[in-house]
Amino acid sequence: MNRATELPLIMAGIPTVNFNVYRRLRFKAGDTVVFLDLGGGETHAIMRDIEMERARRNKAAKYIHCPADIVPREKLSGDRDSANAQAAAELLIKSGVSRVVADRTLPLLFTHHLQERGIDVTCDTELGIMERRCKDEWEIEQLRKAQRTTEQTMQRACEIVADSQAGAGGVLQYRGETLTSEWLRNFIETDLMKSNFAAPPSIVACGPQGADCHDLGSGELRTGMPVIIDIFPRDRETLYNGDCSRTVVHGEPAPTVKEMHRLVLQAKKEAEESARAGVTGEAVHEAACGVFRRAGHHIGLPGEGDPDSLICYTHGTGHGVGLDVHEPPLLDRAGPELIIGDALTIEPGLYCRAIGGVRVEDMVIVTEGKCLNLNTIPDGLTWS
Repeated sequence: MNRATELPLIMAGIPTVNFNVYRRLRFKAGDTVVFLDLGGGETHAIMRDIEMERARRNKAAKYIHCPADIVPREKLSGDRDSANAQAAAELLIKSGVSRVVADRTLPLLFTHHLQERGIDVTCDTELGIMERRCKDEWEIEQLRKAQRTTEQTMQRACEIVADSQAGAGGVLQYRGETLTSEWLRNFIETDLMKSNFAAPPSIVACGPQGADCHDLGSGELRTGMPVIIDIFPRDRETLYNGDCSRTVVHGEPAPTVKEMHRLVLQAKKEAEESARAGVTGEAVHEAACGVFRRAGHHIGLPGEGDPDSLICYTHGTGHGVGLDVHEPPLLDRAGPELIIGDALTIEPGLYCRAIGGVRVEDMVIVTEGKCLNLNTIPDGLTWS
């Protein structure tokens, strides 16, 4: 039931894709599953017949059905999703339900079939948002595990950069091979696979490429240049994400890079200290902005006429993380009030088109007082 409206609840989607559905069921499936909460502890899940026994073992809902168990008079469609929607409508009608509430992810196909049977569907745009933000103890432990695995790979990646040799033109060589963004990205993905983690392409951006905070990076890595490494993998078993960034320099960092790094760490510290229940995401972002503003740096994207030497803070200070690597709340302008159980990244950075970027990112859990930092590895520029 939706406590706000006291209406029966319907959710539908592929649990391994729709994480609102997955969090309700705590059950993985590669095909659409319908979840119905009729109140009073009466919950139903509708799915393919081959998934039913596994769903019962996992206690995904009180009652487990396949569409063939709930056939309407007009018979079931040969299309699986339509059949699921028809079965859901039939079950609701047999239960005397004429109005339901859905979250923002309910497929329009389901709304169509429910309305066709005279069932009114209300969309609650905030349904599930706060529930997913408020991580329980089990979820926090999964995030801790994910971050620990992410950090282990991060440390290995940074040490590879630090332990390489500078060749002609400052190009790094590692064990006789030219070290490139692509090579290190492949290493990161392979290393994570050994721990049963799946990783989208990680950021390995050297020098000026790092001035664009979402440039994945390409080509040769070079001595003396900052290399931003940002890894955000998903645990294949639990579907929870890690997210960690570090900046590494082979050899001696330039004075400007050292100062950028010092300010980034100070901004991270002040943002983390401000992140607690009742404080807004905007206030946390402003804590980081304040450090950079006092140092005379620009907040926001550089303009076309700005010099390449301009140092900027171009993004928000962080975001929620959980089943999605980016989820509410945002630590940015208009960021909402934080609640106990929010899992956040704190990731300030400074960027310069002539130099590149420096970013350091940790994951924290919001508590009543000081937030809990899940990171343990160093956050310096040198790793040898």
